Amino acid sequence: MKISKEEVIYVADLARLEVDDQLVDKLAEQLGTILEYMETLESVDTKGVRPTSHAISMTNAFREDEEAQIFNRDSALANAPDKEDGNFIVPKVVG
Repeated sequence: MKISKEEVIYVADLARLEVDDQLVDKLAEQLGTILEYMETLESVDTKGVRPTSHAISMTNAFREDEEAQIFNRDSALANAPDKEDGNFIVPKVVG
């Protein structure tokens, strides 16, 4: 399947991409090759093959939330330029 230069320009316009004439030729050739390969894949018999979202098994990498004391308040405030009663003092940003 061949993709025309006009189709490449149309798709580039939809994607708001600026492409010069040399790039249009290159993209037309590359997209044509991809579409030809897709035609080859369409000929593969996939009856009885379950659809998958990933080619390999995926497991959840999350861990359980556990409360932990990383540092105490004094060490958190140690480098604060201004503090009061165990809290950071910051400039007022709303008038």
